[in-house]
Amino acid sequence: MNITGNREDAEDVLQEAFLKAFEHLPEFREDSRFYTWIVRIAMNEALMKLRKRRTSREVPMEDSSNESGEVLVREFADWKPNPEQEYARAELEGILQRGVKALPEGFRTVFYLRDVEGLSTEETADLLNLSVGAVKARLFRARLRLREELSKIFKRG
Repeated sequence: MNITGNREDAEDVLQEAFLKAFEHLPEFREDSRFYTWIVRIAMNEALMKLRKRRTSREVPMEDSSNESGEVLVREFADWKPNPEQEYARAELEGILQRGVKALPEGFRTVFYLRDVEGLSTEETADLLNLSVGAVKARLFRARLRLREELSKIFKRG
């Protein structure tokens, strides 16, 4: 507990140390005392716990207090979107999908490969047997049409 600094980590270290000692008992060479061997295992486990804690982003669950002894209650926020945010995301996704589906097939394919899949202009041109200039022109027109379509929807509210 002197090494880890808290009871929970010390208990974890103790349990891991005994487990490792039990697993490696046949490897104990009896050229030292059993006590020193098991203490060395526990020390190594405690130091490993400290190394893991340094890189970990864990926060203790218990409430802390300030200098005046006032308890500072921790509040844990749920990072998942709430139902309203989830619905808004799904609605926006549907609007975008309908807008992309409304594009002519040649524009839609270039838009999908470039802006959704992230292919380069050259890769898209090779894949579709088009010139680089044709890919750029189709992508420009696809984005323009999609922007016009989406602005109609969003201006209406």
